[in-house]
Amino acid sequence: MKLHNAMWPGLVGKEPGTDHPPIALDRMLEMTAAASVGGRKYDGVDLFLFHPHTDPDASDDAIKAMADKIAAHGLKVGSLVAPVWPGTVGGPAFGSADDRKNFVLAVEKACRIADILKAHGVREYGLIRIDSAGGVHDWAEDPAGNTKKIAETWREAGKVAAQHGERLAAEGEICWGGMHSWKAMIDTLEATGMPETVGFQADLAHTYLYLMGYNAPEAALLKEGYTDEEFWPAYKTLTDALRPWTIDFHVAQNDGSVHGTGSHDKTGRHCRADDPNGKLDIVKCSTFWLQGAADRGVKHICWDGCMFPNDILEDARTWETILGKMIEVDEAL
Repeated sequence: MKLHNAMWPGLVGKEPGTDHPPIALDRMLEMTAAASVGGRKYDGVDLFLFHPHTDPDASDDAIKAMADKIAAHGLKVGSLVAPVWPGTVGGPAFGSADDRKNFVLAVEKACRIADILKAHGVREYGLIRIDSAGGVHDWAEDPAGNTKKIAETWREAGKVAAQHGERLAAEGEICWGGMHSWKAMIDTLEATGMPETVGFQADLAHTYLYLMGYNAPEAALLKEGYTDEEFWPAYKTLTDALRPWTIDFHVAQNDGSVHGTGSHDKTGRHCRADDPNGKLDIVKCSTFWLQGAADRGVKHICWDGCMFPNDILEDARTWETILGKMIEVDEAL
């Protein structure tokens, strides 16, 4: 399995003019390429296609120049995050007609960039990541109607992706309406009804909160204070339900709390791979999700460490610890 590092931790939750400003793509690439554990290095990176890392309307030549830079570090590009959120290109998949049109437009722009990267040779695998781009409270005003709208929007986006030979993976985060619980996630995927093109992106930190029913108590599989004997059967129930849809995977850690800023409010807290308060056996939990992964076209896994303080991201030990844990995951498959 190829091992990738996510570039968006340099952007998500970062604000210019504060003590946690955005970290440039060049710097994220440098730190990723410098990491090495036992002679093994990261194989590639996953990208967020928005400013200041990537202009979604950048010229072909600008995208090729970025590809040259990534390749010069000995890295490949895997999955691409489409700019589907309000404030980027898109809008809620269950929003107004314009919102939904812009959501599909964001996927179109991502597919264009994907085509350039594939033609360049720096991208040989991976997919395009999306979510519903709308909040849980807004979705809850009309659950059935809004799930139907999400499905319709995703189908239109899926048609665009298929024309470019791409697949879409919806990241299961509790902050996104229609995706905020494992049951809601399955309902939305089934309503979309395009399993060959639109699937699920599982993140260990986010899906842990599916177990706890943080935004959907009725879907909780565990209660606070659970035992190991209770955890693993619950985890099997969760992964058995979502694994058939899972076409992209993020290795991560969670301490059982939520964290976020802006539109990503109250989402799974990403912790360091060696966080003593981490709730997950990263390696064992990963094997649950990655059973049969090759049959679903999964060729790489990616670490996600969103909203880490900049001093942690700038510490070389952070990336080496993460890489070491990802190697353990790969060796356990």
